Order: sequence, then C-alpha cells, then structure tokens
Amino acid sequence: MPPLSPLAYFRVTRASALYDIVIVTPFATPWTFALLYPQLSGLNVSLGGMPLPESTPVLVLFACLLGSLVLLWSSLRLVRTSLVLGRFDATGRAVFAVWMAWTLAQGGLPLLWFYLVPEVLWALAQAWPVAPGRALHPGRRTPHLTLVSGQR
Repeated sequence: MPPLSPLAYFRVTRASALYDIVIVTPFATPWTFALLYPQLSGLNVSLGGMPLPESTPVLVLFACLLGSLVLLWSSLRLVRTSLVLGRFDATGRAVFAVWMAWTLAQGGLPLLWFYLVPEVLWALAQAWPVAPGRALHPGRRTPHLTLVSGQR
C-alpha cells in the first residue's frame, strides 16, 4: 500500500474535520437537536427500524455534550492540522465505530449505517501510512504541533 504524502494526509485530516462539522453541528445545541431528532427517527423508520424513543432532557444533554466536543475537536484539527492529531482522530473514529457496530448488533437502528460507514472510512484514511517528508518536520522538535502552513 503506497503511503500518502504529508500534504495529502493533511488534506484528508482537514476534510475529515469539515465532514464532522457538517454532520455534528445539529447535535451541538438543544434547539438544533430538537429539529434533527424527528428527522433521524423518520429516517430510521423508513429504513425498516422502529421510531426513536421520545427525547428526554438527559438524551439532549448527552447529544449536545458530544456535539460540542466533536465541534471543538474538529476545529482544532482544522487550525492545527498534524500527523499526530490525524492519528488520534483515526483512533477515536475506530472507537466510535466499535460502539456504533455494537448498537447495530442490538437491532432496530439501521440509520447508524449512515454514520458507521463514513466513520470507518475516515479512520482507515487517517490511519494510512504517510511517507516521511519535510512537511512533517519543518525545523521543529515537536512535529505534532506542525501546522500545514508551516507557521510556528
């Protein structure tokens, strides 16, 4: 499997961050989640699953906490794109994918396929080998803080 160039890897990491922002923004506030939740329930039903359970304050709290954290993490990956952050993101996506697969195995939530498949693909893309190159170490002792633009 041929390795990615460092710049190609940084593009993948930034693209995954942008994807997360688009997908997770509706989970970030109680108001946007209230608009999204019935849509998710309808999609689940149209895919052969059951309607989602009634939304509760605890469900909204956890959805918004998760959404807010993912938005912050995505923003960090956009402004401080690096090999280390990409690798951490790949690991986090693998963990998320395991929990989604576990939930799918419990049955009744086919809409998770729309989240699971991209999660696995992004994890694989960010776990892909990267060719050594100057872009990873532009004169810095801590390559994990290397910016795509080469700023210090």
